[in-house]
Amino acid sequence: MRSTSAATALAVLFSSAVLSVVAAGPASAVTATVGSYGGMVVDGARGRVYLGDDATGQIIAADYNGNRVDSVSGINGVFDLALSDDGSTLYATARVSHEIVALDAATLDIKARYPVATNAGPAYVEFAGGKVWFSYGDQWDGDLGSVDPSVDPASGADPVALAQIPAEGTGSGMWGQALLDTDPLRPGLLAVGETGDSTGTEAVFDVSSGTPVLTAWHDSSYQLNDGVGDIDLVAGGDQVLINGTERHAYANGTLTEAGAYPAGQRADVGLSGMIAQISGTKVAVYRPNATQPVRTYSMGTQAAAAVAWAPDSSRIFALVPSAGGYTLKPLTQPTLNVPTLTVNAPATATRAKQLTVTGRISATVPLPTGIRLSVTRTDLESPAGKALASVAVKADGTYSFTDIPPAGGKVTYKVAYAGDSGHTAVSASDSVEVSRASTSLTLNNNGKLYNYGADVRFVAHLGTTYKNRSVEIYADPFGADKPNTRIKLGTVDSQGNIAAWVDMTRDTTVTAVFRGDARYKPKTVKSTAFARVRISTAVSKHYKTAKIGTTLYYWFHKSTDPLLTTTMTYYPGRHQRFDLQVYYQGTWYSAESQYFPLGTAGKSAVSLGAPDESGIRARMRSVYVNGSSGDSVNSTTYGSWKYLYFSN
Repeated sequence: MRSTSAATALAVLFSSAVLSVVAAGPASAVTATVGSYGGMVVDGARGRVYLGDDATGQIIAADYNGNRVDSVSGINGVFDLALSDDGSTLYATARVSHEIVALDAATLDIKARYPVATNAGPAYVEFAGGKVWFSYGDQWDGDLGSVDPSVDPASGADPVALAQIPAEGTGSGMWGQALLDTDPLRPGLLAVGETGDSTGTEAVFDVSSGTPVLTAWHDSSYQLNDGVGDIDLVAGGDQVLINGTERHAYANGTLTEAGAYPAGQRADVGLSGMIAQISGTKVAVYRPNATQPVRTYSMGTQAAAAVAWAPDSSRIFALVPSAGGYTLKPLTQPTLNVPTLTVNAPATATRAKQLTVTGRISATVPLPTGIRLSVTRTDLESPAGKALASVAVKADGTYSFTDIPPAGGKVTYKVAYAGDSGHTAVSASDSVEVSRASTSLTLNNNGKLYNYGADVRFVAHLGTTYKNRSVEIYADPFGADKPNTRIKLGTVDSQGNIAAWVDMTRDTTVTAVFRGDARYKPKTVKSTAFARVRISTAVSKHYKTAKIGTTLYYWFHKSTDPLLTTTMTYYPGRHQRFDLQVYYQGTWYSAESQYFPLGTAGKSAVSLGAPDESGIRARMRSVYVNGSSGDSVNSTTYGSWKYLYFSN
C-alpha cells in the first residue's frame, strides 16, 4: 500500500509525462537517406528496407513508404547487406574493420561480429545454403569466403572459412572482389561475377551442401560481355543477368547467350521473374524475356544507385541521388502497364447543340478486348461532375461519343479506364467552351464629382439571366494604401437593382460584377467617381474685419505680417498650393503661386510678409492640385479667397 506522499509524487510524474507528450505534438516522417551507398536489402516479412551508409557507418531501416524508422551505427566501412533465409538476421560487410556483422533484423541490435583475415574486404555478401557468403581480396587475388552462423566461436571452432572457390575447372580463380547474387526460389545457388578485370568472368555455384560446387563457369575473354558491373540470378530459371541487359544460360555447365533486354546498367530480378532495370536516368520494368517495358519511371537528371524488388512485387525501391547523398524512393504498381489515353473535344460549341468527343487508348502491353471507358461531364450546372453513359473502345483503341451540353461556359469531359490485372487505372480530360448569351449590367455615377466625405449611393442594374441574380460591388479608393474591397454581395431586387453606399473621401473606382450562370456570360462594369479634398483657411494678426463694397476684408496695419493657416485633408507628402493676387485699378493680378507642405495634422501656416505701404488690397486661396500637390488620390479642389487690406 503506497503512502499518500508517494502516490502524489507518482501522480505528478505521470501528469508531467502526459503534458510533455502533448506539448511535443505528432512526430513528422523523415525520409530515409544515405550519404554513400553501402548496400540495400528488402525485408518482406516486416515491410522494411535496410540501407547501408558507408559515409556514416550506419545501417538504416525504412518502411515501405521510404520513411526512416530505425538505425544502428558502428559498422565501419559498410559495403553490402544480406538477409538470412528465415529473415531473422541481417548481415553486413564492414571493409574498414574487416568483419561480417550480424544484426537482429527486427531491432538492429548487433548479435555477432565475425573477423575476416584479410586486408581487402570483405565486400559483397549473400546468404545461401545456410551460410553467409562474401567476396574479398584485391584486384589480382580475389576469392570467396563464408561464415557458418551455427558454429559457436566459444567452442574453439572458427565459423569463418576463406578461399572457398574450388580450383578445379575455374581457370586461375577470381580477380577482384566478386559480385554475388542468390535466387530466393532456388536458395542453394550462388552467382559470382568478376570485377578485377574487364574480361567478364561469370560463375554459378551450388552451395546447398555448405561447400561450393561448380555449376557453370565461363572466363569469357570478352566473348559474352565487356566486364561485369552487375550480376543477378534469374528467379526460377537457369540464367544469369549481366549488367541488367544480357541473359546468359548455364544449364549445360557453361554460360551462353540467351537473349537481352534493351541496354541498361544494373538490375534486380523479382520473385516473379520480372526485371527492374536501371537504364540511364530511368528505371524500366520488364516481364521475363520481353523487349518492351511494362512501365518506366523517371529518376530525374541522374541514375539511381541501386534498385530492389519487394518480395510481393508491390514495389520497387530505388536509391536516387539527392543533395549530399541518396534518397530511398518507392516505385508503386511496378507490374502494371500504364496505358496512354487521349481525349479530344472541340474547342468551342453551341449550348444545347450536339457535339462529338473522340479519343484513343493504347498500351505497350495489349489491353483486354471489349473494354469500356467511363465518362463524366463537369460544368456550371454539375460542378461535382455528372456521369454519362460509358463508351466502348473499338479494336483499334479509338472511341467516340456525342453529348448535348445543357450548360454554357467551360465544360470538361473526363474519360477514365478503371484498369485491370495488367494495367493501371488512367484518366484524361479535355474542355470545350460552350456558348452563353450576354446580359446587360450598368452602374451609375461614372465621372461625377463630389465634395469630400459625401455619402454616395451606387446602383447596379442587372438584365436578364438564367438562375444567378447575384451581383457583387467593389470599391477601390485611389492610392496604394487602400485595397479594393467588396462592399456588397447580394441578390438584385425585382427591378434588377442592387445598391451600395460609398463614403467619398478619395477618387474611387466602383466595380459591379456578375459572375455568370449556366446560360449567361459573366459581366463586369466600372464607374469612377471623384472626390474633392476638404479645405479651410484661417486668417490671423488682423485688427478688424470690414467690408469694402460688398466684400468682407481682413484689415491689417501696413507693418503687420498676416498669418494664413490652411487646413486640408491630409495625405502623406501632400502640399497645398498658395495663390496670391493683388488688386490694381479694378483688376486682380496674380502675384505668386507656391507649394507648401502639410503637417501630419493637415495644417500649413504661411506668413505673408508686411508691405509697409497702406492702401494695398490682396487676396489668397489654398488649392489642392491633382498630380502637382504630391499625390493623385483626390480631384483638384479650390479653397475660397481670403481678402486682405493694409492700412496705416
